[in-house]
Amino acid sequence: MVKIIADRDLCASSGMCVLTNPEYFEQDEEDGRVVLLADEAEDCDTEVEEAVRLCPSRALSLVPD
Repeated sequence: MVKIIADRDLCASSGMCVLTNPEYFEQDEEDGRVVLLADEAEDCDTEVEEAVRLCPSRALSLVPD
């Protein structure tokens, strides 16, 4: 398992995470910033890794649990 970290202060509201993996990420209706739907993922979840990689503001990160 890996822990998903979202820094809402860094979030640029681009929505790449939601487009890449809507099972784990959502956008706040008021400000558009990232909202985590789950704070852990399987180590091999490539869609979560892809969402983290595509985040233009680097607001997302993964930490081994």
